[in-house]
Amino acid sequence: MNNIPEVIRTIPLDYYLYFSAALFVIGVIGVLTRRNAIVIFMCVELMLNSVNLLLTAIASYRGDSSAQVFVFFIMAVAAAEVTVGLAIIVMTYRNIRSTDVQLLNYLKW
Repeated sequence: MNNIPEVIRTIPLDYYLYFSAALFVIGVIGVLTRRNAIVIFMCVELMLNSVNLLLTAIASYRGDSSAQVFVFFIMAVAAAEVTVGLAIIVMTYRNIRSTDVQLLNYLKW
């Protein structure tokens, strides 16, 4: 426990849990209520980052760095998701001139 910075020791783990849960709930609400595809992808990224924050906080408190490996993989998946998602959004915008996800029904044959 000697390698944990003093600032991290003074903040209780509960605060990280509450903050991460609040960010995750904001992301879920954004995904469920928004219609713009770009905003939906930003909310998904917010949810992934809240999980990253919680995993990093727990790893710091336990003094174990194994959870940070999961954070690395989550960041890699998030980067791939953004790449594929933005490509889909660009192609959708070229076809229907909007990023509204409700209009995606018009792309059916």
